[in-house]
Amino acid sequence: MKAPISKIDPTELTLNDKLVYINRVAKVVKGGKRLSFSALVVTGDGAGHVGVGLGKSNEVPGAISKAGADAKKNLVKVPMVNATIPHEITVKYRAAEVFLKPAAPGTGVIAGSSARAVLEAAGIRDILSKSKGSENRTNVARATILALSQLRMPKEVIAKRKGIVKTEKTEESATGG
Repeated sequence: MKAPISKIDPTELTLNDKLVYINRVAKVVKGGKRLSFSALVVTGDGAGHVGVGLGKSNEVPGAISKAGADAKKNLVKVPMVNATIPHEITVKYRAAEVFLKPAAPGTGVIAGSSARAVLEAAGIRDILSKSKGSENRTNVARATILALSQLRMPKEVIAKRKGIVKTEKTEESATGG
């Protein structure tokens, strides 16, 4: 059940990049070792928009800038109630599984390193989380983004169930398009 992701224009937002992880990769060739770097960057405006990106290059600054550009391309809107999320959710992305649960005001962000970076960049200040399965930082960050993108506000869900709000799919099927 994947939610349709609408494109968010990064030029309208004031985004802050946060470097989560740099991985040095050594490829052994005939003349010795050839080094390259991959960087994981989280970008967000602290007001409900967040994205994660991975960049690879032969130099660290190049990898970071590529990762930042990739993060800006993959922004998602996070529905928030005060400073937390509307409901709890469990999402699995590859071998990483992330559980997010709303918390009372003043709790803070209780999460691991890559999940914490994503949640703080989104502007969430009170949340409980648990990462299960793989500890791979990239997959945990992407699982957190996937969980945040699947969150729905209770009013939207109730309205959709009652048929108050017509979705684009129902309009297309009704018109035969």
